[in-house]
Amino acid sequence: MFRILVLSLLLPCALSAQSEAKERMAELSFLTGEWVGTSTLYENGKVKSQVPAFERISYDLDSSILVIELNSETLKLHTIIRWDDEENTYHYQAFSERGTGILPAELVDGKLVVNASDTKRYIFERTADGGFREYGEKLSEGQRVIYFEDRFVDTE
Repeated sequence: MFRILVLSLLLPCALSAQSEAKERMAELSFLTGEWVGTSTLYENGKVKSQVPAFERISYDLDSSILVIELNSETLKLHTIIRWDDEENTYHYQAFSERGTGILPAELVDGKLVVNASDTKRYIFERTADGGFREYGEKLSEGQRVIYFEDRFVDTE
């Protein structure tokens, strides 16, 4: 009887936390799709290189995580984004041949902003024409400067 009482008290809390996480993850639906485009690296404000890129972004594990698979000639990246109720933030965990790391992220004005450091951040957004853009900014002499940009269109 005691177990039933404890479960009946804990279950609503657990369901509420799951509901919050699902709601937060649903806010990232603007990222999903199969995207094809160009990845551009900049150096001193000039194009250093451009390569074709493909990106697939989809939910997994009953929509509790978002999986990003980026493939280009210069970078292969597998990323998982999830909501953390305790820290009240998104976690962006990227895996590449160079290693892995977990970074905090947040939704700001309809964009996912990943805070890589005090001077670098990555921004994911939908474009006005229905495409998808992600770019990296670094702080240089008090100004935010784009050092990479991936522009995509939906493959469908």
